[in-house]
Amino acid sequence: MPVAVVTGASAGLGRALAAALVSREWTVLGTGRNAGPLRAAAADLGFTAVPGDVTDPAHRARLAEAAGPSLDLLVNNASTLGVSPLPPLAEYPPEELEAVFRTNVFAPLALARLLLPALTDTRGVLVNISSDAAVEPYEGWGGYGSAKAALDQVTAVFGAENPQLSVYAVDPGDLRTAMHQAAFPGEDISDRPLPETAVPAFLRLLDERPPNGRYRAADLLERS
Repeated sequence: MPVAVVTGASAGLGRALAAALVSREWTVLGTGRNAGPLRAAAADLGFTAVPGDVTDPAHRARLAEAAGPSLDLLVNNASTLGVSPLPPLAEYPPEELEAVFRTNVFAPLALARLLLPALTDTRGVLVNISSDAAVEPYEGWGGYGSAKAALDQVTAVFGAENPQLSVYAVDPGDLRTAMHQAAFPGEDISDRPLPETAVPAFLRLLDERPPNGRYRAADLLERS
């Protein structure tokens, strides 16, 4: 039975991906900062909850121990929007910007490095969740967007340096999630699609293993 680690698995896209993998009879280790919602999702969907913060080295070590010597998939989905409402870069509190990069760039890279031997053992897949804010200069999105742009480059280099793996940065598109709502406080985002609508794009990557690189879920769905 293949094994996956999914960060940010308690809600949104992470939960949707964990559900899809469990339905395919994968063993899924899901992690998240809020133990209560994570354990509730695990009980509902049938994955193993490993609560904790991915920015914590001790927690990453626990995840690696739980995953064991062989790992088929790592999905670095956990991230933080940063300050809400979104401020211009000139007014972004430095300590908050550092926290955004710590969660959205440094933690995914650290976890990928730690789990590299286990992923190499299976010629596995690494998926880092990106955003259109990584490539478009949206006002107010400088903190989150620049962190995701850095993650895109980290993903590209990690893939080039580890050709034995399938390494992807994936932009899932605008989804109806708590993070997206935080980016637009007080606005109605019910027109955004649910996270589950992006899941088939990720499953296509798993099934087809295209060349390493950056992909948009919308493009993968159009080709289906």
